[in-house]
Order: sequence, then structure tokens, then C-alpha cells
Amino acid sequence: MSLRSLKQMLVGLSLLACTSAFATPFTFDVAGAQSIGELGTDGNDVYEINVGANATITSVSYNFNVTAFTPSWLSEMGFAFTNGAFTDGVVLNPGLGIDQPGTRNFTDVVDLIAEGLSFSVDADGILRLEFYEDLDDESISPDGVWNFGTITFNTDAVDVPPGGEVPEPATGMLIGAGLALMGYTTRRRRNAVKTAA
Repeated sequence: MSLRSLKQMLVGLSLLACTSAFATPFTFDVAGAQSIGELGTDGNDVYEINVGANATITSVSYNFNVTAFTPSWLSEMGFAFTNGAFTDGVVLNPGLGIDQPGTRNFTDVVDLIAEGLSFSVDADGILRLEFYEDLDDESISPDGVWNFGTITFNTDAVDVPPGGEVPEPATGMLIGAGLALMGYTTRRRRNAVKTAA
């Protein structure tokens, strides 16, 4: 194998490893989640997903089936995903404009970067997911239920927390590839010198 071929192979493997280390999807099964009232209301189903320290949420895709019970509407049902401190994030109402109760399927992909909505979780790595209602119909509980399906969050560029001493996985892989290439080059030079002598 020539030195050029080896270099190309190592660079390709490094880029592949970096891509997989930086783009990690997290899928959440919504089955059975309930929404009771407005965002932050006690009783709403809230989940915490560890996506890695300082990870940036770059996109979200969903495919699920929900039911809004009378007098609640499908347009009122939403989900919010925020950092653990509940200070930065995004809220989505998939049934926006469907002002009636009932059961429906919703599917979409939202590129948060293109929409200017991407955000990073904190050093604790927690992505907070809450199912809520825009209006609390106090006559019923729950107002809505998420029957089945998934929400997938895509993350990018997991950073090291401040003061952390461990390099990012992709950085470690690039350093390892560089060291391997240097070792191979040194070995080839030694063999070339021995042959010339």
C-alpha cells in the first residue's frame, strides 16, 4: 500500500469517525405521554434525556399519533424541549390550526439551524422534554394523550465542560490518526535509508 493511499484512508476514517461522534440522534418514544395544562403546569409529563454536556440541538423530527379529548383541541397540544434549567429551547404545536378534538397523526422535520432556533444544553447534558396544552380545560384530565410514535433529536458538536480535561472524541480520533500516520512515515523513511545503504 502506498503512502498516499494510506494517508487517504486515514483521513477518510478520521472524517467518518468525527461525523459519527458529532451527529448523534436521540429518539424518544412518546407512547402514553399526557398533557394536562399550560407549559410548566404540575401534572404535565416531563422527561429528561441525557444528550451530552453542552450538545447543540440542531434538528427535530417527529412521527406520532395524538388524541385531544373534548373540549380540548388538537391545536392546543404541544411539546417543548429545553435545556435542563428551562431557560432556552423550542416549543412546537404540531396540530396548529386544527381547532377541534379528535385523533390525528403528525409527521414533520424541523431544521432548527435553518430556522434560527438551535440551542445548546448545559454542562449537565440534560434535554428537558415536556408535553403540554396551550389552554387547561379543567373539566377533563388529561386534556390530551400521545398514543404512539417517536420524536428524534439530532445533536451536534458535543463540547467539553469548562475545566474538563478529556478531549472531544473526534479530537482524540484525529490525534490518533495523525500519530499513526507519523509512525508509518517514520518507518518508511527508515526502510528507505536501509535500502539505500
